[in-house]
Amino acid sequence: MRFGFYLKLALSGIRKNKKTYVPYILTGIGMVMMYYIVSFLSCSSSVAAMHGGDVVREFLSLGSNVIGLFALILLFYTNSFLMKRRKKEFGLYNILGMGKNNLSRVLIWETLIISVISIIGGLGCGILFSKAVELLIGRMLGSDVGFRFEILKRPISEAFIIFAVIFILILINSLRQIYFSKPIELIHSESVGEKPPKGNWFIALIGAILLIGAYYISVTISDPVSAIVLFFVAVLMVIVATYLLFIAGSVVLCRLLQKNKNYYYKTNHFISISSLVYRMKRNGAGLASICILSTMVLVMISSTFCLYIGSEENLRNRYPRDIVMDLWSIDEEITDQAHNLITNTLDEYDLEADNLLHYRYLGMVALQKDGKMLLDPKKIDQPYSYADMRQLYIIPLEDYNTVMGTSEILKDGEVMICASKCNYDYDTLEVEQMPVFNVRQAPEKFVVNGESQSLIFPSLFIFVKDIETLEQFYETQLEIYQEEASSLCDYYGFDLDCDEKTKIEIAEKIASTPWADDDTSCGFSLECRAESREDFLAVNSGFFVLGILLGTVFICGTVLIMYYKQVVEGYEDQARFDILQKVGMTKEEIRKSINSQILTIFFVPLLTAGIHIIFAFPVVAKLLLLFGLTNTKLFVMVNVGTYLVFAAFYILFYMATSRAYYKIVSETR
Repeated sequence: MRFGFYLKLALSGIRKNKKTYVPYILTGIGMVMMYYIVSFLSCSSSVAAMHGGDVVREFLSLGSNVIGLFALILLFYTNSFLMKRRKKEFGLYNILGMGKNNLSRVLIWETLIISVISIIGGLGCGILFSKAVELLIGRMLGSDVGFRFEILKRPISEAFIIFAVIFILILINSLRQIYFSKPIELIHSESVGEKPPKGNWFIALIGAILLIGAYYISVTISDPVSAIVLFFVAVLMVIVATYLLFIAGSVVLCRLLQKNKNYYYKTNHFISISSLVYRMKRNGAGLASICILSTMVLVMISSTFCLYIGSEENLRNRYPRDIVMDLWSIDEEITDQAHNLITNTLDEYDLEADNLLHYRYLGMVALQKDGKMLLDPKKIDQPYSYADMRQLYIIPLEDYNTVMGTSEILKDGEVMICASKCNYDYDTLEVEQMPVFNVRQAPEKFVVNGESQSLIFPSLFIFVKDIETLEQFYETQLEIYQEEASSLCDYYGFDLDCDEKTKIEIAEKIASTPWADDDTSCGFSLECRAESREDFLAVNSGFFVLGILLGTVFICGTVLIMYYKQVVEGYEDQARFDILQKVGMTKEEIRKSINSQILTIFFVPLLTAGIHIIFAFPVVAKLLLLFGLTNTKLFVMVNVGTYLVFAAFYILFYMATSRAYYKIVSETR
């Protein structure tokens, strides 16, 4: 047989099965397009030239790997639906005299046609839309992007190689199914029902245990560092548990509904439940896949969107003043020289320091065990975690009164405490190798600094009677830490009434100007909010762009699974509904039966995804602390809003795909 004959059969097969092949080809085009766009942005010189563009490119380079892996899974998954539809046709060809070698040539041509259309179409769409996404990133980062159109060879070659390999693997898997199946098995493969899996209660029990365990991990995680590791463990447990519970739960649900005579023995319910019971395994797996993808979309979009819209608030929490100098000395001669440098620099720009915050402090980390602060971890004979850590800021009471405008007085052996991100409910305070202090709660919250806001563990501001007590704390930690001991610091922060560019210029001038002789100067650190805004926004924008792109990919996967689930089940149920129509069942009754089936299982993945989100909230919120997001109320509102919007689209997706099911089963064969 000439190769033109096989090509004609392949084209004919694709054309006759366009209901299943067109979505599959569109999926391939979409995956190639998304991969190219993400890969292009990770290599784009225009993105690299943006403020913070390097950070965005690093995030996107990771995203391209995720899309490639997901494309492999999704295309394999959807191809299984295609093969189930085509096996009957191939079995008929086999009986009519075509050998399996001939069938394999048809499959090779089909795969070649689909892969060429998918790769070329995807690259074309990717090249077309890549500039639009590049402009979007430029807008988010506040950078000007030219309209020069750029096509990069590396993303094209990577996309071509990766998706060529994926389609080759799919072809090998399809050939395996043809070669290892008998003709009669191929013909009847579409009508073979599935037996409900055995050991349903045992499977359900394992799934329930895994799910409860994952929820327990999420709820009980106490610190963000532990959340990094345990989050992925909990995710894997939730995925496995979801599949087990949906597979076993589908069987149990149908059995319970069958036992309910008032519900089961009605025309619309009887048809839907009796058809569902024979395909429980695949039905449960499909619903579980929809649930997991929905959960991934919700977590990804809500988290990244929350980081993006909260960028300015998080930036101001981390940098509460426009410029902050931490001088590693409290010697008056040295601090006066540094302050004079700042004043003189501001005078050159005809500016004054606004909202000035100035105090002296000693910062050190301790482990809190009840009312005792341990400085030397080697002396601790029991396990501890980041939840036990505290950042201590020892500040003289004189500076507290100056900053807060109060006139508090402390007795000998007494301290005043203001806690940040925690509560200190003890009457005494004992710091290692120091006498025990009686504790008073500060009447007003102290003005927190940026460092305390950026830490993942709580802080305690401890106000002592005088400088002598502060120096006593310093000598104690110096004896314990030696070379690694902290220095006494002078905090000097202020705001400026000028544009961002001028603030950056002033900060750079202060940092580069010699302000003291070598024998009196000391180390210092200088932070400028305007200068840090670019990197801060770049990180959050990179996450958001990646969240949008990956969320779009996962939504496409969700819709595709819904569609193929309806189409395949529609063809499976077509013969049954055809018989029922011949014995008098109307199309209106068919529609009611379809609605019953949808209502029976429709909301389960969406509701389960909502439950997953609720229990994932604590661990995700702690992970977001690592990126500076402390506004829990904002995260709650974004999660609720994202879920409601997704639920609306979910309903539309399912209604659209259910029309395909109705159209198939209502056709008279």
